[in-house]
Amino acid sequence: MKLLIRNLDRLTTEEQLKDLFEALGTVQSCNLVMDKESGESKGFGFIEMPKSGEAKIAIKKLNNKTIGNNKIRVKKAEDKTL
Repeated sequence: MKLLIRNLDRLTTEEQLKDLFEALGTVQSCNLVMDKESGESKGFGFIEMPKSGEAKIAIKKLNNKTIGNNKIRVKKAEDKTL
């Protein structure tokens, strides 16, 4: 299941984000979205967890959790439709 993590502290690294979710289950991939020009975090990212049960636990435990200076929001990522 692909999760969208929003409202991340701009100083949060991809490794920190991955570690946060790995404490709750298997992480297949972690992608922190970066600004192409400045190279800084845009404040959101995606985590892919192969087991939907673990992903649902991660949503419950981490949604509205304060990480750094921000309260993050975690939800199932919507599929893009073109």
